[in-house]
Amino acid sequence: MTDPAVGAWLRANGSLLRTIDPSDDDDFADLAPLRQIVGDARIVGIGESTHRVHEFYRVRDRLTRFLLTELGFTAVVLESGFAEGALVDEWIKNDDGDLEQVLRDGITYSFGRCDEMREQLRWLRAHRRAGADVSFYGMDLADSSGSARPAVRAVLTYLDRVDPAYAAHVRATLLPMFDYLPTDRSGIAWVAPTLHAYMALPAPTRHELTAAINDLAERLQAMRVVYLSRANRDDYEFAYRCAVTARHTDAFLSGFPDGATRRYEGANVRDSAMAENLEWILARHERVVVLAANGHLQTRPWSAPPIVHNELTMLGGQLAVDHRHEMVMIATACGGGELLLHRPHPDDPPGHSRLFTEALTLLDPDSLDELLAGSGMPRYLLDLRKVPADGPVRDGFAAVRSIMTGGQATPVDPLAAFDAVVYVGDVSPWRHFPEWGQPPTADGH
Repeated sequence: MTDPAVGAWLRANGSLLRTIDPSDDDDFADLAPLRQIVGDARIVGIGESTHRVHEFYRVRDRLTRFLLTELGFTAVVLESGFAEGALVDEWIKNDDGDLEQVLRDGITYSFGRCDEMREQLRWLRAHRRAGADVSFYGMDLADSSGSARPAVRAVLTYLDRVDPAYAAHVRATLLPMFDYLPTDRSGIAWVAPTLHAYMALPAPTRHELTAAINDLAERLQAMRVVYLSRANRDDYEFAYRCAVTARHTDAFLSGFPDGATRRYEGANVRDSAMAENLEWILARHERVVVLAANGHLQTRPWSAPPIVHNELTMLGGQLAVDHRHEMVMIATACGGGELLLHRPHPDDPPGHSRLFTEALTLLDPDSLDELLAGSGMPRYLLDLRKVPADGPVRDGFAAVRSIMTGGQATPVDPLAAFDAVVYVGDVSPWRHFPEWGQPPTADGH
């Protein structure tokens, strides 16, 4: 239970949010405190404590709109595939293509398969049409971290223009190496059999794939001057970044087969790759909004016992090395509600799971969520940097040991890991598309 002194301080210092729904209106008066929290920061991260939650999608969308319209931010960067994100950016800027396909193919981890993301992309396109400078990027590994193939294909699209002979070589030699990938991607957990298929490859086959992807990236670097003479710089830089992302994705996957026998600590290749891609984006935009899970944004090492015991350096920790004084990381927290989860059924084919809801009623008593719930306010924004240096309020925050990640309490020191937090009260499942998460039909699809 939150100490009365802490509750009183939260009510005095938390900024009540009139709404978290960006579609209510364009009145951002209640977000005025965010202007002071952000200050001159170039990077603002807005987290979510768990994926596929309606309230987190909505509050991130509303805060993003404020940052773009009121503070001059020009890029939205999502925890989603870097190569795939170009499809979304193209749709926002040129209205080219079917939005449903863009949501399916341009946003990975199925994060686009919902009404909330569809509405956010439509707003970004309208914002662009109104004359605003706005771009969309993914920053993550390719193919929901399941394979390097989409990044390789993005490179091939470029090579077809500047080096068709080499493009033909890559199509004949590298692309067939991905034939091991399962063809059924209709299940919620389709990535799981994809990872199993990779780990089942003989070591020489995996090493051959790694060598071929490295060759691709190295050749693009070596041919830089030649390729720049054949096409514009932006196209080259994007293609090379896709090649590097393919290499990062392969490096991420290569750690799985030996994980059980490895005698040295693991490296967080995924977050390192996201940080590198974000640096590339920062070279093109003065101010960017980053939308990702709380864990990726935190500036302190992350762990999730009993599954992940080693502390891993996250995206926020990578960025803090060079940007700590020009970045603001905003976590989200909740007071309970209902989560949408999934689990496999014995009758389902690999990669398929069935949806179910579960009440989130037991918060860790030592969690940030539990402390923030003690304010009595339904939803609010809090600058964590205002917590006093000593006294009962500081003691209350010092007693926090975790933040809720769905129903799991994840260790964290919130005052060290984040700059601010948005508390949204009770949460509910995202409004996913009807076809997402449906049981397979008789033919297994």
